[in-house]
Amino acid sequence: MEKENVSNGGIVIVYTGNGKGKTTASLGVALRAIGHGLKVCMVQFIKGEWHYGELNSLKKLEPDFELIVAGKGFIGIIDDDHAFEEHVRAAKTALDIVEQKMSLDIFDIIILDEINYAVHLGLLNLGDVMKIVKNRPKHLSLILTGNYACDEIILLADLVTEMKEIKHPYKKGIKAKRGIDF
Repeated sequence: MEKENVSNGGIVIVYTGNGKGKTTASLGVALRAIGHGLKVCMVQFIKGEWHYGELNSLKKLEPDFELIVAGKGFIGIIDDDHAFEEHVRAAKTALDIVEQKMSLDIFDIIILDEINYAVHLGLLNLGDVMKIVKNRPKHLSLILTGNYACDEIILLADLVTEMKEIKHPYKKGIKAKRGIDF
């Protein structure tokens, strides 16, 4: 499909907050973009060792969508058997991958999934992330997801949405559901 008449200026989007839906919102933008003939890359900074349903479905969007799972999994949960330094190395590798993908100049949107949380946890330096955002090609849109978006990132962004948890089934003892949560 040929690219439709779309703006050649990219924007910076931040999806943050303690509610569910940040990655899902970014994937919604990806679906819309692919429908217009755009190319999207998602680099996951934290998620990594669990099998999520989107890993299967996103393969169906290739070659217009590229997913790179670079994280070592969520930090400090029951099955986290990685040293903190391993998580730091994985996050830095993910940031390097984003820079490489930006330099290829083939993507219209790059999603930096859970990057806000990676900064909050101390896996990445805020200055390094801000450099990526500030130095992106002007036609490239970036989507930064994850809890705890820094004020500095929010100021750089063109669109910021905060997902707010009102109610969550986990608090009633309901475990994560396949197809809903993973």
